[in-house]
Amino acid sequence: MSASGTAAGQVEHMLRQVTPGRYDAYEALLRALATPASGQVWMLLWHGQAGSPDAQYGTMDVDGFRYAPCVTSAQELSASGWNRSYEVVDGLEVARALYPDRYGLWLNPHAPGGGVGIPWLDLRRIAAGLDRQPAGPLRLSEPAIEIPQFYALLTQNAHRTPAVRALRRAWVQPTLGAPYLAIGLDVYDASPPAVDAVRAMMHQSIGAVPDGLPVSTVAMSDPLDPVAMWLRAHSRPFYDREAHGAGPAGGGYGYPPVPGRQSGAAAPHAH
Repeated sequence: MSASGTAAGQVEHMLRQVTPGRYDAYEALLRALATPASGQVWMLLWHGQAGSPDAQYGTMDVDGFRYAPCVTSAQELSASGWNRSYEVVDGLEVARALYPDRYGLWLNPHAPGGGVGIPWLDLRRIAAGLDRQPAGPLRLSEPAIEIPQFYALLTQNAHRTPAVRALRRAWVQPTLGAPYLAIGLDVYDASPPAVDAVRAMMHQSIGAVPDGLPVSTVAMSDPLDPVAMWLRAHSRPFYDREAHGAGPAGGGYGYPPVPGRQSGAAAPHAH
């Protein structure tokens, strides 16, 4: 119990620092949850017992977005008045379980002020590695910077890379960290040779980017990536092989809403 108490203490300490606009404190909370040594949470079970096949997390709805409620210590569990079962799980494990179904995680909904909600997009960042995904909420727009040499070279190299169907672009401004140019890669083939060819295409083109301009890529096939979502909904390809009748037709993509960070109290209810 002492180990669990110590682990919970780190999450609770970070949770107390989170206030509106304190994105640095929020990022510190995400890091605590992502660390197995400090990221345990007490998940509230609506059905079943911990470890049983029929175990089912509680759910809560806040402004149309779905969350699974939890508490951050045995003391908070007692304060919550929860009288059903629960299970103690690492935050990283919970993040991996929840985000694919677009469920967020709500910490201490019983607390004064309603606790803190972590949207599924941030659980995705925890699951994938916080340093590998930009910190949201993101501001996305069409790039304003003029780099015609890069786009021309990239288009030329894409045309020579049969795996590439189309290319899109966005200017991404994370909440924390430097803004960057994102290139959306729409490919026909995700086999290892095709991935290597696309990687080589980017490597051959990146030399035309001005010094100091960060460039990243995003897979257009990822239905849960917020940059890919924005690109599908708001941008047109600057290179499109099919515009010249040179490739098979592809399917469309849906655009789910991107939940922002929210606050407020809500009660868990059954699935």
